[in-house]
Amino acid sequence: MSTGQPMNHRNRLLVLAAAVAVLAVVATASVLHAAGRADRKDQAQAGGPPIAAGHVSLAASAERLMVFRNMAWGPHRDELSTVPAAAPDGPRTASGVKCLRFYAAAGTGICLQAVHGAVQDTYRAVVLDSRLHELRRFPLGGIPTRARVSPSGRMVSWTVFVSGDSYAGTAFSTRTSIVDTRTWQLASSLESYAITREGHAYRAADVNFWGVTFADDTRFYATLATGGKTYLVQGDAAAHTVRTLRENVECPSLSPDGTRLVFKKRVKGLSPDAPWRLYALDLHTMRETPLAEHRSVDDQVVWSDAHTVVYSLAGDYGSDLWTVPADGTGTARRIMTAALAPAYVGG
Repeated sequence: MSTGQPMNHRNRLLVLAAAVAVLAVVATASVLHAAGRADRKDQAQAGGPPIAAGHVSLAASAERLMVFRNMAWGPHRDELSTVPAAAPDGPRTASGVKCLRFYAAAGTGICLQAVHGAVQDTYRAVVLDSRLHELRRFPLGGIPTRARVSPSGRMVSWTVFVSGDSYAGTAFSTRTSIVDTRTWQLASSLESYAITREGHAYRAADVNFWGVTFADDTRFYATLATGGKTYLVQGDAAAHTVRTLRENVECPSLSPDGTRLVFKKRVKGLSPDAPWRLYALDLHTMRETPLAEHRSVDDQVVWSDAHTVVYSLAGDYGSDLWTVPADGTGTARRIMTAALAPAYVGG
């Protein structure tokens, strides 16, 4: 038989509040635990290595790193992530910054992003500093497809699809821009540049440019399409001019020593949906060498060193990264699953 005083109304409320608080803590813990299990499950399904949030930098460092768009399912999908260049299949560190296309050099990054709206998505180009902080942003008139930074980090370029979403056919239109990050002067479209084709001034309504690769802060190479043909052009960003060098060159990528380009070339007899093979071009002799990747590659390769290039091919979760020697020897091999748009920093 109890000898205590009957519980008054105030005490009942206190007990009820305490019970509710305990239940809330238990429910929150259960939700977090379930979410964690789901994230780990998503990550495991991606077939990739562990991914965790952390610090990602584009600054010079003792260790050489790969920075890339993480394509693995889970909470860090589409985020810029990093791994040691020597261990591309190792654990990933995710930055929290999401990009559709990305590139970086000398502490400057270019991140092409989607802005999700209630009715439709829009896109923007965001120039990043070495800490991935925004320096300047520019609205984009289409779907991001290519991005590059000059070796010094000063000049930045990007390409978008204004109409269409593939280079395989002919029903598409692109716009390629270059911005000087010292003055923030923007050339919104290379179509405003003066064109010299085969030694003569040239103008046409169907001109398209894409795939800039920089030699320095003035000289660059890119693809020009017009009249049903594609051309390798050399450009001058100060003079706002380009001149054609060679036919059937798309998405060139300049070697670190500036002597060679690796590009995708349309090869007769291949499927119209997969028409390309990778070739290297010696800029001194203009001799072409096919690379040992025999599949169609629709990408602008990245040089991982003076002898090797990296590129994307379709994978189970959007894209995997592959590598092949740039001299035609060896064989292609996959180095990363669920990854896209790599850049090498530090080291």
